[in-house]
Amino acid sequence: METMEGDVMDKLEDVSSVYDFDPITGNIPATKVEITVSCRDLLDKDTFSKSDPLCVLYTQGVETKQWREFGRTEVIDNTLNPDFVRKYILDYFFEEKQNLRFDLYDVDSKSPDLSKHPAELNDFLGQTFCTLGEIVGSPASRLEKPLGGIQGKKCGTVVLSAEELSNCRDSATTQFCANKLDKKDFFGKSDPFMVFYRSNEDGTFTICHKTEVVKNTLNPVWQPFTIPVRALCNGDYDRTIKVEVYDWDRDGSHDFIGDFTTSYRELARGQSQFNVYEVINAKKKMKKKKYVNSGTVTLLSFSVESEFTFLDYIKGGTQINFTVAIDFTASNGNPSQSTSLHYMNPYQLNAYAMALRAVGEIIQDYDSDKMFPALGFGAKLPPDGRVSHEFPLNGDMENPYCNGIEGILEAYHQSLKTVQLYGPTNFAPVVNHVARYAAAVQDGSQYYVLLIITDGVISDMAQTKEAIVNGAKLPMSIIIVGVGQAEFDAMVELDGDDIRISSRGKLAERDIVQFVPFRDYMDRTGNHVLSMARLAKDVLAEIPDQLISYMKSRGIKPNPAPPPYTPPGQTHHHTQI
Repeated sequence: METMEGDVMDKLEDVSSVYDFDPITGNIPATKVEITVSCRDLLDKDTFSKSDPLCVLYTQGVETKQWREFGRTEVIDNTLNPDFVRKYILDYFFEEKQNLRFDLYDVDSKSPDLSKHPAELNDFLGQTFCTLGEIVGSPASRLEKPLGGIQGKKCGTVVLSAEELSNCRDSATTQFCANKLDKKDFFGKSDPFMVFYRSNEDGTFTICHKTEVVKNTLNPVWQPFTIPVRALCNGDYDRTIKVEVYDWDRDGSHDFIGDFTTSYRELARGQSQFNVYEVINAKKKMKKKKYVNSGTVTLLSFSVESEFTFLDYIKGGTQINFTVAIDFTASNGNPSQSTSLHYMNPYQLNAYAMALRAVGEIIQDYDSDKMFPALGFGAKLPPDGRVSHEFPLNGDMENPYCNGIEGILEAYHQSLKTVQLYGPTNFAPVVNHVARYAAAVQDGSQYYVLLIITDGVISDMAQTKEAIVNGAKLPMSIIIVGVGQAEFDAMVELDGDDIRISSRGKLAERDIVQFVPFRDYMDRTGNHVLSMARLAKDVLAEIPDQLISYMKSRGIKPNPAPPPYTPPGQTHHHTQI
């Protein structure tokens, strides 16, 4: 019996890690983007020669808003038009507003002591601020901005270009089988499954894949599975991949059979004698003199394909069009009273305005003209009091576009003064409004995101479901933010994360709706900056994959990006740092 007792101990130690993993949210390391900096017409600070410029990048913490130095380029001597060779490599998140600051200095001393603050040694040549999204979302992911920061002087321009690192886009498809695994069940054989972990810089392991369970066998053949190479080894082909083999138990207390390690480079050799692994249970090995192994695992096949990424489409010119629809039903409360969800507090944005700004500020980076249609629904309109479920906030039926996020907020404030809150709460008209635009451009050049902000209970559920099922065939996504204290059960159903939405027996071909309740983000401490950053992150996180799933389903490849910018009279010599 001593082996069974040992197994119980194995169980207790190993359960938690296997148990917590959700394959859907299994965290994949971030997309990495390389930023290249060039400048034109810098100020000349040196008396006898031209400036010797250096660029310092600062990033901003989400919570503190403090600027931290991220890195520096090399110094280039005697030029006002530097093309810096040393790149910045940043983690890119579509769903976050990643503020950047680039400061330029003229380095006076020949060996600048980098521990000192640059300003003590060097002349300031100007700075510029932008977001990573702005660089990525510019045509060909190349942004040109004036340098400022020195009163009354033209400081020249900075050119920032973004390039996604190539190891982000590969996916590996692989299949394994095992032989003669240890028998762990009293009745019948084991029910084996495998858990894969990638190792982190600090020596810890992060779970990245779990196979299915193959019932009642000691010689399982698992289904092939596909996993992003980033998830398997974070782009480092020699990094350890640890694989644990378990016997599945109904109550979740899975028995540890044994483990082995490999690496991407080893797996990439494909099926061969090198890719047969002994499964070792270290505790058994210590206890038993004659212990050989707990079975073997064999790699049956391994192949790698390059996938198109979100940034491939953005760089190839796909524009993200942002439309907002605001709920003007009477259940929001009279806007002139402070209890109303639409109350205009002179000192603080209401929930509608906060949600709109949080999401809009990020999406606007991917829309070149920054003109956004803004609609309202559920109000009586002047002069005759007819009820409308898709009216332009700016009052102009022909041209519902507002200029920037501030333009939408302005139109929203104005319309509260002119329309009468009424009802019912119908979503289908605004969903169909955006769907009409999306249906007109299905070549992959445009993608539409509709933000609906509502206080709740929906009146036209059947029509809305039908509109969403139709919309799932189109280049569009829908974000719903629920404000106020209502029950949002219907919204959770529309979200379709647990059960894919259907209408008249037709399933939506993609999940295009993301819902969050605003109240989950109301920070007790009143730190709205942080809570709104979280809200935006949660509602926007699914958009890149939704965009890719549309493009894939239609077989649309990204346009090749226009050729990289080469300044007149210069050729590029690429050198690796």
